[in-house]
Amino acid sequence: MSQVRSWIKEMTLEEKVRLLSGADFWSTVSVERLGIPSIVVGDGPHGVRKPTGETDAIGLSDSVPATCFPTGSALAATWNPQLIEGVGQALGKEARFHNIDLLLGPAINIKRSPLCGRNFEYYSEDPYLTKKLASSYIEGVQSQGVGTSIKHYVANNQEHRRMSINAEVELRPLNEIYLEAFKEPIQLARPWSVMCGYNMVNGDLLSENKVLLKDVLREQWGFDGFVVSDWGAVNDRVKGIQSGMDLEMPGCGGLNDTAIYQAIKSGELDEASIDASVASILSGIVRAIEGRKHSNFVDTEGHHTLARQVAEEGIVLLKNENGLLPLAKTAKIAIIGQMAKAPRYQGGGSSRVHPTQVDTVYDSLCNKLGQSNISYASGYNLKSDHLAPDDLDTALRTAKQAEYAILFVGLPDHYESEGFDRLHMKLPPSHNQLVKEISKLQPNTIVVLNNGSPVEMPWVQDVGAILEGYLTGQASGSAMANILVGDVSPSGKLAETFPIRLEHNPSHLFFPGVKDYLKYGEGIYVGYRYYDTKFLEVLFPFGHGLSYSAFEYEGLRVINNKEEETLKVSFSIKNIGKRLASEVAQLYIQPIDTLIDQPYQMLKGFKKISIKPGEAVSLQIDLTYKDFAYFDSTRENWHVETATYGIAIGSSSRDMRLQTQIELTGDRVDRPLFHENSLVGDILECPDVKGVLLDFLAGVMKAEDKGQDVNPEMAAAMMKYMPLRALKYFSESPVTQNRLKSLLKALNKSL
Repeated sequence: MSQVRSWIKEMTLEEKVRLLSGADFWSTVSVERLGIPSIVVGDGPHGVRKPTGETDAIGLSDSVPATCFPTGSALAATWNPQLIEGVGQALGKEARFHNIDLLLGPAINIKRSPLCGRNFEYYSEDPYLTKKLASSYIEGVQSQGVGTSIKHYVANNQEHRRMSINAEVELRPLNEIYLEAFKEPIQLARPWSVMCGYNMVNGDLLSENKVLLKDVLREQWGFDGFVVSDWGAVNDRVKGIQSGMDLEMPGCGGLNDTAIYQAIKSGELDEASIDASVASILSGIVRAIEGRKHSNFVDTEGHHTLARQVAEEGIVLLKNENGLLPLAKTAKIAIIGQMAKAPRYQGGGSSRVHPTQVDTVYDSLCNKLGQSNISYASGYNLKSDHLAPDDLDTALRTAKQAEYAILFVGLPDHYESEGFDRLHMKLPPSHNQLVKEISKLQPNTIVVLNNGSPVEMPWVQDVGAILEGYLTGQASGSAMANILVGDVSPSGKLAETFPIRLEHNPSHLFFPGVKDYLKYGEGIYVGYRYYDTKFLEVLFPFGHGLSYSAFEYEGLRVINNKEEETLKVSFSIKNIGKRLASEVAQLYIQPIDTLIDQPYQMLKGFKKISIKPGEAVSLQIDLTYKDFAYFDSTRENWHVETATYGIAIGSSSRDMRLQTQIELTGDRVDRPLFHENSLVGDILECPDVKGVLLDFLAGVMKAEDKGQDVNPEMAAAMMKYMPLRALKYFSESPVTQNRLKSLLKALNKSL
């Protein structure tokens, strides 16, 4: 930008250095002499949080009223990029109204473990779903002239020791899982900023990690915005500048400026590095100046209505035996649980929003069904894990006298929050006991959950229906009431797997690490990639979510354009029920005969569609060959293996409706040369050279000794894992060194 170059040319070194650190907790430094304004940043990601009055030491003071939208886990459960873009637009308008130039979000770290205390704020265990929703969010916010700061880059998947932990992640999972979630949003949606996490990755703090900030982010992905530290993440400011970390937040009051000047004086740091970071920050300021021209009108009621719609689409119907839901509007209903009147609709920490209003499900159901049809019992005390006998007795009487008992249970604030991880996946004992006791006497027991991440459900077989309400924002109560009485058919789908037990999670043996060391030992097998590959029974699978209607899939067709390396996957869905309802069709690829270790299946496409009763809708999902690529750690690049792949269309990762197979011709990859220590079995797996080795073995191996009892399986296994150099010990015809060299020459020539 010409304006940026002009400013840099006129700025003094002192002005440049000051610009590299915030003026305070929420704004950058201005340079009044040159007309360079300060830009104001504000917390998101599901609502604008602008502090009122003086900011406290950790930036969590009271904030102005703003629409509290559903948190990330519920946003992702909508599986609706268009709706998420609408949320982004609303957030952009509200940020603009409050004179905020940059919203700190979206938060998109992968849900590696269900115990991460901040999972309520994140989207999914799957990078494909995450990147599609994140891109829509960014485009929505930035369409209003407000920037986004995508966070927390990268492998920031727990709260425990988050400011010092060293995440040891091998190249393949780092690229296929964790970086993959960030890559497309950064390249296509182009956020103004990237916020680096607190943690270390493979030995380097992210605020000074040159490989990730320069080599990957800048050079490989072409990121042209500025990198901002998470608040308080800076360790070595000079090394940070050298590594591509531009803006230190919050402001340090000039404490790091001296170190920068000394580094320049000694030659450790050149002014060109300073200019590069200054240029990145100034480019954000130019965007902010332009963004301030946008309208700052906010339709508060309209945004509340949008929050309700998003909440409705983010609620997941996990179980509904015998069509227990929706409720008849004349039914006598017992509402049990404090959360029905004191809802938990958002998480704790930097994302906490001061809502413009809050709907409770108790009030909403009373409005819909009439006060006379509803009875209430608190059931438990949110501040206690123990169930008082009097509270239980009252709840049991209330439930027994009604036709239906709806239990509102979940995780209180002190169970999950930014700053700490959960120690287990259990609900409070009082909540579990309440469900257990009421389900014994009331066959029509419905459980509504309010939680930000998966929980164990020891009573899952004892209740008739379960709704995952997540933390669905300020309109959560009216949204849940609409679902319960059938005004809206549920359409949410889980963006994460609910395991039966915590011990089943693939990260369990490694999470949360030992002191400051954390090994990502599960590799690429995160979430459903692990559960589905092991065919392990789960509580509720990735992508699961029921409806009040039913859908029929048919007509799968795949057109493989080999010249353009694209696939067009088409099929149709028919609503065979009696209600208007939405379905999320999910496309998974299934590597079948690949030589590379691969998960059983991976999500590579989805579409959400609203369908009228009796209507059939045709859908098409486009793929490219790159969707089949794996990251080759040896060559540090992406490759597509020539192999057979399954194409599966389903309603969840465990509910496939249509399947077919395709043959894919991938990249031509130069294989490593065979050598004396190459194993016979590995060579025989290579079709190009298999015949050469078999011919050689036929000429040198000993004939079968019919006088001995030889176990053929043992003999085959011994041969499979035998290096070529060992053939001389087990051959009838001598395998000399020259003969072995000739074999290797013939094998490598055939590659």
